[in-house]
Amino acid sequence: MGHGYLNEIIILLALAFVMVALSRRIHLPPILGYLAVGLLAGPHGLGLLDVGPTTHFLGELGIVFLLFTIGLEFSWPLLLSMRRELFGVGSLQVAGGVAAGMGIALAFGEQWEAAFLFGAATAMSSTAIVLKQLAEQMELSASHGRLSVGILLFQDLAAIPFLIMIPILAAGDGNLGTTLALSLLKGLAVLVVVVIVGRRVLPFLLRHSAAARSSELFTLTALLVTLATAWFTGLFGLSLPLGAFLAGMLLSETAYRHQVEADVRPFRDLLLGLFFITVGMELNYHVLPAVWLETAVMVVGIVLGKGLLIFLLVRLMRHDLGVALRTGLTLGHGGEFGIALIALALAQGLVDRDAMQPLLAAMIISMLFAAVLVRANGAIVRRLAPRALLRDTAGASRALRHETEGRSGHVIIAGFGRMGQNVAALLRILNVEYVALDLNAEVVHEARDAGEPVYFGNAAQRSLLGAAGVQRAQAMVISFDDPQAVERALATARDVNPHIHTVVRARRDRDFEDLTRAGANAVVPEALEASMAMAGRLLAGIGFAEGEIKRLIDCIRDHRYQELRRFYHGVDTDPDATGFIHRLRSVVLHPGSKAVDRTIDALGLDNLGVNVIAVRRAGVRGEEPSADMRLREGDALVLEGGPTELERAERRLLGG
Repeated sequence: MGHGYLNEIIILLALAFVMVALSRRIHLPPILGYLAVGLLAGPHGLGLLDVGPTTHFLGELGIVFLLFTIGLEFSWPLLLSMRRELFGVGSLQVAGGVAAGMGIALAFGEQWEAAFLFGAATAMSSTAIVLKQLAEQMELSASHGRLSVGILLFQDLAAIPFLIMIPILAAGDGNLGTTLALSLLKGLAVLVVVVIVGRRVLPFLLRHSAAARSSELFTLTALLVTLATAWFTGLFGLSLPLGAFLAGMLLSETAYRHQVEADVRPFRDLLLGLFFITVGMELNYHVLPAVWLETAVMVVGIVLGKGLLIFLLVRLMRHDLGVALRTGLTLGHGGEFGIALIALALAQGLVDRDAMQPLLAAMIISMLFAAVLVRANGAIVRRLAPRALLRDTAGASRALRHETEGRSGHVIIAGFGRMGQNVAALLRILNVEYVALDLNAEVVHEARDAGEPVYFGNAAQRSLLGAAGVQRAQAMVISFDDPQAVERALATARDVNPHIHTVVRARRDRDFEDLTRAGANAVVPEALEASMAMAGRLLAGIGFAEGEIKRLIDCIRDHRYQELRRFYHGVDTDPDATGFIHRLRSVVLHPGSKAVDRTIDALGLDNLGVNVIAVRRAGVRGEEPSADMRLREGDALVLEGGPTELERAERRLLGG
């Protein structure tokens, strides 16, 4: 039995592991690592991997799952509120991009069919790169993020008629208008069916899957919903990602949105990585020396020309200079649908394969630039036009400054999720003034409609914290679930007001140590505080006095939760527990163990970073044993330390 497929999979995974790890190490987006794998191992590189229909299909599934998860973030009301970005800037960008590309190609003597393909392909940007990177940077809800999403969604919609037109152009059908109109009407009918049926069927399926209390069944249902909706739209000539996006939007209004997203995300990330590998495989860089000038001109035209067009259109829609610059940087590149259009045109014989290599190379090279430009869009605008970036947030800053004008001694809540809202509720009961900052536009909108002093903005941004009156505030609560974001906000607040009392959230033990060193006055570890609350209720229920319970809890907090920051790891533990530093392990001394008849001090375990916190002998556990205690067969030592240190200590105890 052959193992050819297994060999290819191992090569693919090994190269992806190395390149993505390298990208992370040098602080570049992992997308660049995947593209590099395709360039290196593809048919035009070392020839270790080959491009086939199956590989392309699996890569397309990555786009399907990406659009599905993005759809989960966009409800129908939100999409309607974005109609200006979607049908205003988006339609103008696609029309202007196609017209500009066609004009350039016709000026160089291309036939109008090939010129149309050139314009349509270069008008598309990479949905996969932009949405994934903006989501990681928490910029989807920012002004340039909303504009970028609206333009990308219209591009994806426009790709449908483009994909329909290419076979018609290749066949030389004279009834282009009639055929296209019928195809679009059919597509509209399919979308209506998906929406009507989906609103009734999808919540029903997920409700019954959730009721079964089976994670496997729920995951299967989520995958079925995603792929079945994509298959149905694809059956009628529409794009698979568009169907997945619709399914995501239908589920965004249900209570299962977050669980579905968590179940689908691993499949999305793996398949999306495969998609970028297949994109890298498409580039035949051996022909680039012969056409380098043509390719370079196309790259500059796509990145700068397209970026400039988007910049002008955004400014035309009366957006701030900073927003326009960031949107142009974010979308100034080629995209996967553009490459799909070129591939379809080649398959249909509409254009010559050799003639398309410069355009294909320029599209892929521009996508390499895109991964960096999207990530650094804010930093680039900050250097090129710092005043423009300040004006981008000037409106929010003015409103926030007006809210806090004349206030002092108020509290700033950074992050208005569940924990931030609970803190706000308690402050409201006690009549303590506060203002809150959050990057979730929907949460901000709903909270402000309810009269809450909540504003959209990044709490690590100095200007916004200044507008929030951080220099006059008595305290700041940082409730993010991202340790790096917490440290940035904490550092900014401390820099402006060194005396402000800061209370921050920590999910893991490692975060507790880092945030304490970063200067937080109080770090609240979720799991440990919940444990103490549960134990306090238990002790009160079995007769302990409230004062005694309070003294115990205060003592634990004063000692930085040391008594609670130890746990037995076992084999199958809670994933959250992997963030804890202090682990416990019990080691039983058997006949022949090297530690028998030796004292604890003689073993030198403290040199390994391990403490012996207890010894159980003859069924009796003794806490904090003395260093000169001589160990016997059958003793069980309770050790405390890190995972690597505990392994070394166990080997020393048992095997020397």
